[in-house]
Amino acid sequence: MAGAVYDRQAAEDYRASREIPRDALDAWRDAIAETVRLGSGTTVLDVGAGTGGFAGAFHAWFGATVLAVEPAQAMRELIPVSEGIRALDGRAEALPVPDGCADAAWLGSVIHYLSDLETAARELRRALKLGAPVLIRNAFPGRCGRDLRVRFFPETERLVDGYPSVERVCAAFATAGFARVSLRSLPQQSAPTLTAFADGLRREADSKLRALTDEAYERGLARLRAAATAAPDEPAVSWMDLLVLS
Repeated sequence: MAGAVYDRQAAEDYRASREIPRDALDAWRDAIAETVRLGSGTTVLDVGAGTGGFAGAFHAWFGATVLAVEPAQAMRELIPVSEGIRALDGRAEALPVPDGCADAAWLGSVIHYLSDLETAARELRRALKLGAPVLIRNAFPGRCGRDLRVRFFPETERLVDGYPSVERVCAAFATAGFARVSLRSLPQQSAPTLTAFADGLRREADSKLRALTDEAYERGLARLRAAATAAPDEPAVSWMDLLVLS
């Protein structure tokens, strides 16, 4: 994946501030279970695995073997490698896996980093078993209003406007024979309260926040702190889309 460079500190900041606690992802676990039957003896290809938050979740939830593909060495070194989780150096456009090896592919917050969607789609078609789905968790243009960062830092919506749209992704994947199966928004609790969410922000670990001017970031942080004061018990719930192709 292009466009992101991480050293060890940046990778650790990413893990601390961006990974969602597993017990706050019940809606995602249930949606995945409804989409594809996973269990012991199945394999999930986690493309752009980052520090392995979802790789660990897939293995814990379903007992599946996870091939966690991540191009950034600093991120890859933090993946919780075990008998059921392998960390591989690679990228979506050149996957380091055999043909037909996976029962599902997971792309979590990575589609906007891909340099060539059509090439990535062909690689996923090669790596997946016949009929296996691609599950894409991402923010999409025009659909990100319930993202916490967009709520409090509205200028970030302009950055999302530059991401590939749902229609663009579907068209690119159609060139490799994939078709859209479903699209839905799902909640995830980033922190137990808005105050905890604000305290955990790491601007340098978040591409959306990094893109803001200092003034825009400070205005957004002030909005967030004010909302946390007004509603001290409000959980920090954000929504993202799950696009399924097969």
